[in-house]
Amino acid sequence: MAQHRRRRTTALALGVPLALTAAGGLAHGFLPGAQPRASAATTAAPAWATAAADGFASVDALGQNGTYGGRDGQIVTVRTLADLERYATASEPYVIVVAATITMNPVGKEIKVASDKTIVGSGTSGQIVGGGFFLGPGVHNVIIRNLTIRDAYQGVWNDKDHDFDAVQMDGAHHVWIDHNDLRHMADGLIDVRKDSTYVTVSWNKLSQDNKAFGIGWTENVVTDITVHHNWIRETEQRNPSTDNAAHAHLYNNFLEDVAGTDINSSYGNYARGATRMVLENSWFQGFRNPVIKDSTASIVQKGNTFVGTSGRNESGGTAFDPRTYYAYTLDRTTDVPALLKSGAGPRSSIGTTTATTKAAATTLTVAKDGSGQYSTVQAAVNAVPAGNTSRVVISVKPGTYRELVKVPSNKPHVTIQGSGSSRNDTVIVYNNASGTPKPDGSGTYGTGGSATVAVEADDFQARNLTISNDFDEKAHQNIAQQAVALRTAADKVFLDSIIVSGDQDTLLVDTASKDRLGRVYTRNSYVIGNVDFIFGRATAVIDKSVITLKKRWDGSSAGYITAPSTAANRKGILIANSTVNGDVSSASFYLGRPWHAGGDASLDPQATVRNTSLSAAVKSAPWTDMSGFSWKDDRFAEYKNSGAGAGAASADRPQLSDAQATGQEVADWLGDWTPSTS
Repeated sequence: MAQHRRRRTTALALGVPLALTAAGGLAHGFLPGAQPRASAATTAAPAWATAAADGFASVDALGQNGTYGGRDGQIVTVRTLADLERYATASEPYVIVVAATITMNPVGKEIKVASDKTIVGSGTSGQIVGGGFFLGPGVHNVIIRNLTIRDAYQGVWNDKDHDFDAVQMDGAHHVWIDHNDLRHMADGLIDVRKDSTYVTVSWNKLSQDNKAFGIGWTENVVTDITVHHNWIRETEQRNPSTDNAAHAHLYNNFLEDVAGTDINSSYGNYARGATRMVLENSWFQGFRNPVIKDSTASIVQKGNTFVGTSGRNESGGTAFDPRTYYAYTLDRTTDVPALLKSGAGPRSSIGTTTATTKAAATTLTVAKDGSGQYSTVQAAVNAVPAGNTSRVVISVKPGTYRELVKVPSNKPHVTIQGSGSSRNDTVIVYNNASGTPKPDGSGTYGTGGSATVAVEADDFQARNLTISNDFDEKAHQNIAQQAVALRTAADKVFLDSIIVSGDQDTLLVDTASKDRLGRVYTRNSYVIGNVDFIFGRATAVIDKSVITLKKRWDGSSAGYITAPSTAANRKGILIANSTVNGDVSSASFYLGRPWHAGGDASLDPQATVRNTSLSAAVKSAPWTDMSGFSWKDDRFAEYKNSGAGAGAASADRPQLSDAQATGQEVADWLGDWTPSTS
């Protein structure tokens, strides 16, 4: 994408649009109840087979861009130990569906899983008894989901002789352990050892064991791990114990020591060595020493609740901001016990999705409380098969989803739709700006990369929700402040009854490339901002909508509504049948200015505002120059506007004739496309 140059006041602010990087987290997906047969991955696989991890397992590092397991391979069903071991140890990628109870022989056997594997239970029928899985040095991109792994216990509570774990990894990376029931093993339930890193452990039940979950056992401080939404109960120690982890992010976990049982907790979350831990919105019930740390370790606690606990509860030092690595959404601490009692562990069948499904489900549901198929919007997007040929509606229940969302170009025909009674009920929000540093140190996001929601897929629709960028300009005066809420770089984008809210550069209507057509139709919506907040090179219509002008961070009123960057011989931005208003000073806003992106003189920016009510905030000379380019050399005009901000034709205020206006209707912008809600 070309550079976006503009003046903030009088000085130029330069942002370099970069591709948005979004955590592809699926925190709460559904699993199959039927028994899939082997199926080539080139067919449209069901959602559970294409799921990708969230948290640190989603980070692009060590040559692995996130964790998605065996989605590029065949889907196979196994019911015997021989078949499970055959596919799990193969060099090719596989999605392996465990559809029976498989007993390990000998007891304590740990199958040596190879890279690029998804091992997933079919409903609640997938069980591994008497052993587990081992991921050795260099093994990567592995998902273990929806399984019960149990009963390798050999009769000795603190067993020093039998290293029988449910899942053990030594030097592995990019591993996702999700929605499993792990219990009653001879040693630990999960061991993340010997510099294993980029691991996410989510929505599991860990119980009936001496040692629940160990992390580390190395002098090197390299492990990055996310532990969220796990129910840890009736375990004595390592809940987890985290040794020399570079970044340990623990949130929304439920640690429960049940009174009156013969298993008593020794300690809860433990930061050892040089560990840096962030511990958020977790619930501790009845635990002894719920949070402890070595003098050399750091723990930052936020929003945790302790009920009936005793002994050490410690914090101190400095840790890190997880959001510099990935997006995530916190559930309320008070909701955690009920949420995990109902949502952790293997899930039974939802619907009839099987490996023979030819397209994603007609509707995928997103809900933070675990009542949907997914708990983040991006997780649902990830579940849409690449190259899908029919409409997939992602229905998002009311709530605030603080995350980055990207709909890639290979996933057309997607609708993201709020299911509440109002577009205010469902909010997708984030706060990156052009000058926000990227977590990997490779520079800043740039204007395009700052978007909360980025749409690169054709035939996209958004409906009945709010998309926002709440970047705090006042608090970050030292960086470039363009902060996009919604970026579109696709054709046939339909925005219906939504709110797009921000400050500078709210709505970026772009195209996939300069020579590609990109049409955007916005209807019955609100667009809110102050500087160039409807901008880009797309052929874009704002119809029957409200454009709300917003004061600057310092309370002043000054701004620009549009900044088209239209290619020659293309249609630019059309505002029709709408209203421009807002709590700003009179005569303080321009209708627009020409953005010649990157100084490209071949561009011919166009903006037309017609049949629209303009408040007194609009200047009497409503167009202005930009970055050395005169608006008079490009295409700016009005037609039959009304309101206190409207004005008669003049050299500074060109008006279309009736004849000219017949060629600048909404239908002229849309061409052969008629937007519909189908």
